[in-house]
Amino acid sequence: MPVSRRDVLQWQFDLTWSLFEYHLERLEPADFLWEPAAHCWTVRPGDDGGWAPDWADAEPDPIPVPTIGWLTWHIGWWWTVAVDHAQGRTPRERAEIGWPGDGDKAVAWLRDLRTEWLEVLARLDDADLDGIAPFPWQGDPAHTVAHMIAWVNAELMKNAAEIGQLRLLRNARE
Repeated sequence: MPVSRRDVLQWQFDLTWSLFEYHLERLEPADFLWEPAAHCWTVRPGDDGGWAPDWADAEPDPIPVPTIGWLTWHIGWWWTVAVDHAQGRTPRERAEIGWPGDGDKAVAWLRDLRTEWLEVLARLDDADLDGIAPFPWQGDPAHTVAHMIAWVNAELMKNAAEIGQLRLLRNARE
């Protein structure tokens, strides 16, 4: 039986999410703001009562080691923007997307984004996958919606691995 491209991308996403969920289920509150190095990026309480990520418009050298809190914000940021584009909504700016404030809220936020993403994937057919990707290439005709979905899968896998490694390192040091 032939398998559609959408089904393959959905399968890849489901596999990636299952590997991510393994770590999400095991995160402890102290994991999120644990600083693995002196030079790191994290999320910090802002003057407005919310939480803001460390950020630089030009990538610093050396690259800071992120905390799990920063990585969960980072996933939430790029995924929120990807969902906005896929839903035809005006994408939010990076500065508009704060960290929820603690680990449980961050995990719930990511799980909600997963649900939204699954709704996006469910309504696509193979013809939709050939459309020009609205994100992250800003309408470059060489990149399709299928590319965007594959990018989300790859970015999520990378960030999940980073979170998993940080969780394992923190646990090994205790």
